[in-house]
Parts: sequence; structure tokens; C-alpha cells
Amino acid sequence: MEQDIRRLARRLHATGLTVAAAESCTGGWLAKCLTDLPGSSQWFLAGWVCYRNESKNRHVGVPLSALRRHGAVSEPVVRALARAALRRSGADLAVAISGIAGPGGAVPGKPVGTVWFAFARKHNHRMSITAVVKRFRGDRNRVRRKAVVFALRGLYSCAS
Repeated sequence: MEQDIRRLARRLHATGLTVAAAESCTGGWLAKCLTDLPGSSQWFLAGWVCYRNESKNRHVGVPLSALRRHGAVSEPVVRALARAALRRSGADLAVAISGIAGPGGAVPGKPVGTVWFAFARKHNHRMSITAVVKRFRGDRNRVRRKAVVFALRGLYSCAS
């Protein structure tokens, strides 16, 4: 993971791009990793840990209708989280993470280990968002760790 963090930091420093994050199941782990590096304030602008649906709505602006219709662990919700993180922070890139780390919380069609990601990027005055779902195996800590690594690698790709 440390290698991924340093590689991303070098890319962001070289490109001058900035990052924001909206995290749910990772509980701020991604933001912690990014801010562990001295000088990260040059490219890490903001992070939100919005664990409960009410926080996703109240603090980040995810529509309650999307949360009710699709659930927190869904493509529409992570897209809304990434869009809001990008707009509210003023960053160039944003990542959103929402998943079921376990051991409980599984619902039909969303087993433990299901994690949705959205990567948003500003292009001039336009925004592009890519969303992807992953299913990670392992206990709660392993699912969360894998989610952080996937987010780091996804941000690196977005910064290219």
C-alpha cells in the first residue's frame, strides 16, 4: 500500500492535480493514508467520512431518493458522492467508496465484500465519472484494506 501512496503522490505533485475523497466503509482510511505523507496538503484538499445514510445526505448532499431507491452500496450513490466531493472541495479528482465490509450487513445481491467506487475528474468545465463495483474476499479489515488500495490505484489512473 505504501508504494501505491507514494506513486500517487508523485503523480499528483508532477501534474499539479488535487484530490478529495468521500468514504463510507473505509472510515477515513484513504484520507489517513494520503495525509500520512509530508507535503500532502499540496494535493489533498478534503475528505468526508459519511458512514450513515443521513450523513451522506446532510453533509455531502446525496439525494435521499437515491439512498432509498438503490441503497448506500450502489452505483448511483457513489456517483453522487464523487460528484459532490469534487464540487464541494474544488479538487480536480475525487473518489467515493461505499461498501459492505462485514461481518454483517449483507443483503440479497450485495454480499459482504461488495464495494462500489466512483472516480470523478474535472476536464475544463466538464466532469467525468467512472463507477466500478468490486467484490473482495476476507474479513472486515482485509475488505477495507483492499478497498483503499483499489482507490489509490484508481486515483493514479485518473491522474494520468
